[in-house]
Amino acid sequence: MTIRTNTPNALADPPIPVRAKLAAAWTSFMFLYIYVDYYHLYKPGTIDDLLAGVVFEFDISPALMTAFLALIAIPALMVLLSMALPARVNRATNLVVASLYIPVTVFNAVGETWDWAAFYGLSIGLELLILAFILRSAWTWPRTPAAIPAGAEAADLRQDLRQ
Repeated sequence: MTIRTNTPNALADPPIPVRAKLAAAWTSFMFLYIYVDYYHLYKPGTIDDLLAGVVFEFDISPALMTAFLALIAIPALMVLLSMALPARVNRATNLVVASLYIPVTVFNAVGETWDWAAFYGLSIGLELLILAFILRSAWTWPRTPAAIPAGAEAADLRQDLRQ
């Protein structure tokens, strides 16, 4: 008598391209970025300040709204750029933009009271973790070794490299 057993197979875990990791990370960053701003509206006094024409310490103006739009547009565009830019430019762009967004992210805690420390600590902490993931992924982007042809072509290549 033969007994058939169904042994579970390990799930396939193919490597994820760096571009996809970066685009997914920027997408996650955007969700947090937008929802933190949205939930901030529930903080007592925020709507009153908005109706009075003030955000944080700044008067609401076209320049301020343009700056806010730029702050949101850059990470939103990074989702697309992470998938579309050539590898070398992609890596550099992700390193620069993620580095610049670290102080922008930390600035969200300026002027907040300890009553809101859990909200801002969690939101800023998660955003910083995502930015760290982006920096690490871009920094460790795999490289392909250059192939050096054998024979006479290799000698020509070495000669060209010396010049």
